[in-house]
Amino acid sequence: MRLLHTSDWHLGQTLHNFDRIHEHQCFLDWLVGTLDAERIDVLLIAGDIFDNANPSSAAHRQLYRFLQQARSRVPHLQVVVIAGNHDSAGRLEAPTPLLEAYGTIVVGNVLRSSDGEVDLDRLLVPLHDRDGKVAAWCLAVPFLRPGDVPRLRAAAGDAASEAASNAPGLDPYLQGTTLLYRQAYALARERATDGQAIIAMGHCHMVDGQASLDSERRIVIGGTEALPSSMFDPGIAYAALGHLHLAQKVGGRENVRYSGSPLPLSFSEVNYQHQVLRIDLEGDHAVEITPLFVPRAVALLRVPAKPAPLDEALAALEALELDPDLPQHAWPFLEVRVLLDGPEPGLRARIEAVLAGKPVRLAKIEPTRKHVAIDDTELALSLDQLAQLQPDDVFRRLWLQKYGAEAPPEQIASFAELFHAVEGEPR
Repeated sequence: MRLLHTSDWHLGQTLHNFDRIHEHQCFLDWLVGTLDAERIDVLLIAGDIFDNANPSSAAHRQLYRFLQQARSRVPHLQVVVIAGNHDSAGRLEAPTPLLEAYGTIVVGNVLRSSDGEVDLDRLLVPLHDRDGKVAAWCLAVPFLRPGDVPRLRAAAGDAASEAASNAPGLDPYLQGTTLLYRQAYALARERATDGQAIIAMGHCHMVDGQASLDSERRIVIGGTEALPSSMFDPGIAYAALGHLHLAQKVGGRENVRYSGSPLPLSFSEVNYQHQVLRIDLEGDHAVEITPLFVPRAVALLRVPAKPAPLDEALAALEALELDPDLPQHAWPFLEVRVLLDGPEPGLRARIEAVLAGKPVRLAKIEPTRKHVAIDDTELALSLDQLAQLQPDDVFRRLWLQKYGAEAPPEQIASFAELFHAVEGEPR
């Protein structure tokens, strides 16, 4: 049996207000062809299909058209989808009756039975080979919020509960998550016959996972979030993870991996090798894991490579050589990186003037200030002193703290004009 692992498509994402429909469509078209060419039996999509909980109709159409085309090209294909932290679990599950007709199983929510226990059966998905026989089992565990995980009430003889509750240094969320995976694995072990592999899916942040600087939001608010790779039983053939955008192994284990996102979701990801992962199963274990690299449809450029003074940055932009024949939807996105001594009011206008006529989309200007050490003790105020400050005093102090110099008279005058204009507005 052959699986393909992907995640974090973020359909509907915009990059600094530029839509990415063209890039996503290029990826989906490539993926359909890859499923066919690589003779894939099961596609695993490990969460964050959409970029937000209320995706556009265009994003929905892209997903459903892909599922229809994939099933048309690979008639026996089975697709297993779990919800990520960006997805609306209910919205993702809503078309389940129609999706199942195309061999797609979606697990968005963790449900509980009448006695309050997690419905583990719903998380266990049988995977079929080309002949329609069950060849493996999938623990399809969506993104878990604190209220989704089981409470630790270890019953006598419940080895999974006891193992989780005895794990040192874990908070209730980590313990509950570990317990859920171990209980689901125990159920799969009961169902699996000799030679049937057990696959795990999850959308989570693992210990030592390398995160993107700009585009990955904190996954659990208010508590510890990094999960240990030990929550996956050694008997699991492969763990298909989503959430982190950099393809990587976890905990030094070859068979516990993030596939990463298929395209860069921020400029901090321009050097990622975006990929999907092909997993070849023989019996109950993975014999080969192969990255398949995703072609990049649109380039992301950072100019200069490191922040540079404005004149150097403008010269680098002037020297940009770009393909004049590219259609506009394929023009590169550009981040300009400028090192500044202080505010530069005409910065954007100067950059746009240099780029005029070039086939490029200015997505972001990243100004970096030269660091100036300020003695914070000089800026500290008592409550009485703070109460005596006038708005322009606050403005002066903030300017000094940020730029290491006194505010220029014209900036003070502009602030005063703006402040009095606001004060004069009717309330």
